[in-house]
Amino acid sequence: MTHLVVVGASLAGLRAVEAVRRDGFDGDVTLVGAEEHLPYDRPPLSKEYLSADEIADPRYREEETFAGDLDVELVLGTPATALDSAARTVAVGERTLSYDGLVIATGAHARVLPGTEDIAGVHTVRTLDDAIALRAALRAEHARRLTVVGAGFIGSEVAAVGRKLGLEVTILEALETPLARAVGERMGRALTHLHRRHGTEVRTGVAVEEVLAENGHVRGVRLGDGTEMATDVLVVGIGARPATEWLEGSGLTIDDGVVADETLAAAPGVYVAGDVARWPNALFTDVAEGTMRLEHWTSAADQGGRAARHAVDPAAATPYETVPYFWSDWYDGRVQFVGIAAGEDIEVVAGDDAQGGPFTAIYRAGDRIVGALAVDMPAEVMKYRRLIGGRKTWDDALELAEQRRRQREEKARQRAEGACT
Repeated sequence: MTHLVVVGASLAGLRAVEAVRRDGFDGDVTLVGAEEHLPYDRPPLSKEYLSADEIADPRYREEETFAGDLDVELVLGTPATALDSAARTVAVGERTLSYDGLVIATGAHARVLPGTEDIAGVHTVRTLDDAIALRAALRAEHARRLTVVGAGFIGSEVAAVGRKLGLEVTILEALETPLARAVGERMGRALTHLHRRHGTEVRTGVAVEEVLAENGHVRGVRLGDGTEMATDVLVVGIGARPATEWLEGSGLTIDDGVVADETLAAAPGVYVAGDVARWPNALFTDVAEGTMRLEHWTSAADQGGRAARHAVDPAAATPYETVPYFWSDWYDGRVQFVGIAAGEDIEVVAGDDAQGGPFTAIYRAGDRIVGALAVDMPAEVMKYRRLIGGRKTWDDALELAEQRRRQREEKARQRAEGACT
């Protein structure tokens, strides 16, 4: 093993090169990135980066660190265009890189509304350049109205930023219940309350038929029922598609991501990590069919290191299983989710979901707890993550919920007594 190539200068790609250097791998390491930017932190791009008065540098490391401490060759600004898994080569611009081990961490592309590519004022939020452009648009002198297509987590974060900046905000969602596929119908309704409580209009069961433009700039949208809505800034948050187009003819199996086995291996010497990876998560195979693809910061970081270690030493590869975890900042609160939203039962075990929180809900599949959602109750959700990772039963989860309830009541009693004295 003399040369590790990592395609994708993302969080997963960064963690890949860090992991093998930390483990003592002394061969050549090349990190390929389509963007000119050094690896940077993506979650703040739809949160703090848009809303803060002072812009923090989202890069993880300085360029000197890659050449020095990590001894990594950076190939940035040129995407990989082809993979020959039999010959073990990757085409990058005019170069052909030979590898002994390869990690694919190319992430995903934001989905766009057809025909909007040349209309100014229409934005997605996936890259640093996207965030730079949207930040300027939200602060433009003429910006009064923000329309967000898609009530998913990215769209919801942008909507919250828009309200913080004083814009009139409308979310357009094709589903009758926002986020129903991600968190279930009841919890989707609860999260929608958060928007309405902060003055964001949410229209559900509507589709955008056409984006209206004037002099090359967006001026509104026409909905499926013929209704026209004026807007100054349009943000499209309708999901992402894995960046796999460059892998056509590579011999890998592509199905909404690169399909891998339980060790993240997609072919001999080829491993996948991050948003592009689809693999069987053994933690949930007894309660959920098929493979899993995650678009979460935590899983990208974990998979990057694991995939690189397996690429360097395939004989030591072990199955990768994880409890998915993500968070999303809306307005002045935080939404957290662990596990999966599968199962036949959801129970609110703390707080009240009727008005959007604070609350904690847990998800049941069979006799197991498989998920937990918390709104503005950060101390709760990680307790349930440990139960999910340990394959604990539903009764175990209910017992923990009762323990946590008693602890909260005791703390409230102590605070009340302290106030009286």
